[in-house]
Amino acid sequence: MNFDLSDEQKMLGEQARSLLADMSSFDRLRTLIDSGAEWDEPLWRALADMGFLGAAIPEEHGGLGLGALDLGVIMEALGGANAAVPFMSSIILAAEAIGLAGSEAQKAAWLPKLASGHAVATFAYAEGPGPVFGRSATLTDGKLSGSKMPVADAGIADIAVVLVADGGFALVELDQPSVTRTKLESFDQLRPHYRLDFADAVAEAMPGSGKLDRLIDQAAVQAAFEAAGASDACLTMARDYAMERRMFGRPLAGYQAIKHKLADVAVANELARSNAYYGGWAAESSPGDLPAAAAAARLSGIKCFELAARENLQVHGGIGYTFEANCHFYYRRERMLAVHLGSRGFWADRLLNAQPGSQVKAA
Repeated sequence: MNFDLSDEQKMLGEQARSLLADMSSFDRLRTLIDSGAEWDEPLWRALADMGFLGAAIPEEHGGLGLGALDLGVIMEALGGANAAVPFMSSIILAAEAIGLAGSEAQKAAWLPKLASGHAVATFAYAEGPGPVFGRSATLTDGKLSGSKMPVADAGIADIAVVLVADGGFALVELDQPSVTRTKLESFDQLRPHYRLDFADAVAEAMPGSGKLDRLIDQAAVQAAFEAAGASDACLTMARDYAMERRMFGRPLAGYQAIKHKLADVAVANELARSNAYYGGWAAESSPGDLPAAAAAARLSGIKCFELAARENLQVHGGIGYTFEANCHFYYRRERMLAVHLGSRGFWADRLLNAQPGSQVKAA
């Protein structure tokens, strides 16, 4: 068993962090918010040019054919930069759904476009209050009806993979009169959400069945990588501020209470990263272990990011709650990620259900 990333994976992470440092600064994020932009399109094009969008897409469909750990390295970098791109929606969820459940024709039509960045996709699974993964949308004779909300990045998406009543997926192009997109209020201004209404929209059934659990487990692992990267960024921000800020003639970092806060965040981050690595390994090498590994990674990712975002605000004090400070970018993202793909309770049930002999049913 390897206890460290390979040299190639470390290089991949360095390349991603370097690109994001150049193109996704906090000033850039503020510019996007002030202009009302829903995403950072130039950054998306740059990610495509570097091959990051096709990292986990098979080579025969225009990707690099890399594994879950390689993808996790990229997700960790994106989380650290709080990047305003639909990577989770388009690549982690929709592209993977097409790869798992799509026909050969659907894969050939859409995966190369997603890998090159010429198309953006989203995964529509939620239906508002109720079960996390709603199944009231229906697909009959190539016509899709129903509603999904909230759907991340639906305003910029060309296609959506939609969870339908039988637990399967439908593939629908969103630029048609029978699809209505309604923007929702979103706490995270850099990751907008929409309501999608389908009124007999033209759609294609995806022939693969029984792929939902595999898809969301793999996505949960990648969400844990994103949380670990963001948590590290919060820790670094809090540490740097504490070392610069002086109170009563000494650095804030010299006070024991502040040291304890930073140490608690560091420990939580290491645990979350370890669980994410294990989840990535299970996705590649041990599918039978993936359900438990994914749930553990998701839970520890939620916990570490929440702790890091909150303690970052606390260390900064009153100024941390202002728009001029950078803490709010991560706090907003943490609040959104805490319920994306299901809340803590949902994943706790899945973790219990994955244990041998368990009779707990996932929500």
